[in-house]
Amino acid sequence: MNIRPSLGSLLLVVCAFFAGPSLSAQIPAVGDGGPGPVKAQHLTVELASLAPVIAPGGDLQVGLVITLEEKWHVYWINAGDSGDPPRITWTLPHGITAGRMQFPIPTRLPLGPLMDFGYEDEVAFPVKLTAAKDLKPGPVHLDAKVSWLVCREVCIPGRAHLGLNLTVDPKAVAPAKPVGAIGEALGLIPKPLPQGTTLTVTGGKNEFVLDLKTGERTTDAEFYPFDQEQIANAGDQNAEPLADGVRLRVPRAPELTKLPAQLHGVLKLDDETAYDVTAPVVAGEVPRRAGSGPVPPSAKDLTVVAAIALAFVGGIILNLMPCVFPVLFLKGLSLVQSSGEDRARIRRHGLVYTLGILVSFWAIVAALLALRAGGSEAGWGFQLQSPTFLAILASGVFFFALSLAGLFDIGLSLTSVGGDLAQKQGYTGSFFTGVLATVVATPCTAPFMGAAIGFALAQSAWITFAVFTALALGLAAPYLLLSFQPAWTRLLPRPGAWMETFKQVTALIFFATVIWLTYVYGNLFGAAGQGVYRIALLLGCFLLLTIAGWVLGRWPARWSSSIAALVIGIFALAVPIYQPKQTSLAWEPYSEQTLSQARAAGKPVFIDFTAAWCLSCQVNERLVLRSSDIQKEFAQNKVMLVRADWTKYDAEITRQLASVGRSGVPTYVIYPAGKGEADVLPELLTKDIVLTALKKDTKQQ
Repeated sequence: MNIRPSLGSLLLVVCAFFAGPSLSAQIPAVGDGGPGPVKAQHLTVELASLAPVIAPGGDLQVGLVITLEEKWHVYWINAGDSGDPPRITWTLPHGITAGRMQFPIPTRLPLGPLMDFGYEDEVAFPVKLTAAKDLKPGPVHLDAKVSWLVCREVCIPGRAHLGLNLTVDPKAVAPAKPVGAIGEALGLIPKPLPQGTTLTVTGGKNEFVLDLKTGERTTDAEFYPFDQEQIANAGDQNAEPLADGVRLRVPRAPELTKLPAQLHGVLKLDDETAYDVTAPVVAGEVPRRAGSGPVPPSAKDLTVVAAIALAFVGGIILNLMPCVFPVLFLKGLSLVQSSGEDRARIRRHGLVYTLGILVSFWAIVAALLALRAGGSEAGWGFQLQSPTFLAILASGVFFFALSLAGLFDIGLSLTSVGGDLAQKQGYTGSFFTGVLATVVATPCTAPFMGAAIGFALAQSAWITFAVFTALALGLAAPYLLLSFQPAWTRLLPRPGAWMETFKQVTALIFFATVIWLTYVYGNLFGAAGQGVYRIALLLGCFLLLTIAGWVLGRWPARWSSSIAALVIGIFALAVPIYQPKQTSLAWEPYSEQTLSQARAAGKPVFIDFTAAWCLSCQVNERLVLRSSDIQKEFAQNKVMLVRADWTKYDAEITRQLASVGRSGVPTYVIYPAGKGEADVLPELLTKDIVLTALKKDTKQQ
């Protein structure tokens, strides 16, 4: 089953994991082989027929009818992010055959961060029976084993034993008009596109754009793919009405790295109209029209003035977020220290700080609008979808936190914060403090912000800029007001020794932010192994940044130490950002059967016995096995690549290791073409070692 749990169904999924694929077979079946209805947990199932008779050589529509308790659901043929569709296994008399079970138009079923495709209330799944022409008249019995998964917050598998009694009668005629649940379901089966209706699909970097031309304006549409992992199931599907049809934007699945040749699915226009469509995918980007973005439900009733007001209030509240508040507090304390300075100069610092925030927000919204105009789905915090940006942001926050923790001083000591920011850093320091406040604010969404931003991104560029400008002014407002009214700083605590403690506590907040950014960074790489590897690289970057900070603290205020720290910092950032181009062939997971079949077919086999906790394994893989020379040699000699992952104990792999005289990893074995003996390579590989072994074992010498 394809089951990914919601919070409430975690226990069931754990049980299913340990029970294995035979879980549904262990559940007692309800029903005695009759048509039903029979009651199971949270639903009733039955078999229904349009007629009690079938003619030899004729057809008859029967089907499975499921009536569900309120808010429970069963699944479409592609269940979406979780679930499993109902199934029927027939035992039929000789001369009667059953077609595949048909699925009526599905519905999107949100469940937390996931999106399922399925049915609530009542649903019928028609099946067409066909009788052979030579079928003898008389009674026949159709036996059916039915299974399903019914879900709400939890998911419960179920089984039923049902059946139908029919009569074979040469005089039987098909019903003039299908009626009942089966008749209604037949009217809801997606149909082929009508003649004169066309569908084109454009595949972009982040979305599919489906253009349906029906000859008349159409306002709504949803797409349900038959194939999994093509679209982001929970993503917003945005329908743009056209004069002669509709344009539907569907976000691509994050794991879909290559465009499919075609999209096959159901295009739903309303609850009673849907088409079974197949269309080739043409690579390209379809620009958005100004104001054509999706408006979230919370923002549908907003006016421009209301959105600007909400954005301004949201910007003010954004100052209280954990990452932004320390920056604002530092700036506030700088006013306490510099209260004796010229008031005009203090106000100018406040204006420059505000300008830094405004320029940063304008840059963000300009990039966001450019991406959306190019067909990309982008929203607030879109830059956090970039591994490079995340690596730089996490590294910068980590380095700043090291300074606050006391490893070195970059001129932000709270005991002299006024002099440092107002005098040493000057207006440049105030400007870039505004930039810093914006950068650390991007992972956060304050109350009122969501509706305002959702409204803004669905409007013209000028309205979008106006709303984001209000958000920026809200973020800048507290410090700007303090700079114009320095007397208000008496509300802040007086300077003292406690400030060093506060600085260190602030460092903890930033370190916690780094942990979260690292988690997000790792999740951008999909597969668990690749994500863990990239996190390890980012942690290596942090280690080098710590060394750079130690150099600054050990030899402060020296050009030599500053240059050394800069070089180390550049090298540190290169570790997670730079990735040499490598080719990678497909690896089969190890099993004794896989190895036996490959050897029986006379194929050369290379087995990589590895584990995630084996450092030597990872070094060999990245420096040798993934190199273009080795990959080319594997491909040219048609070597079957097998990976025996020993990260968790595996009895089969342990036996195979023992058979070649090894008891640990790394171990590399080449089985030559034919029936030659295993060639065991050294634990530490070089390209020459592997190439020489491949030439010998593939008879290239």
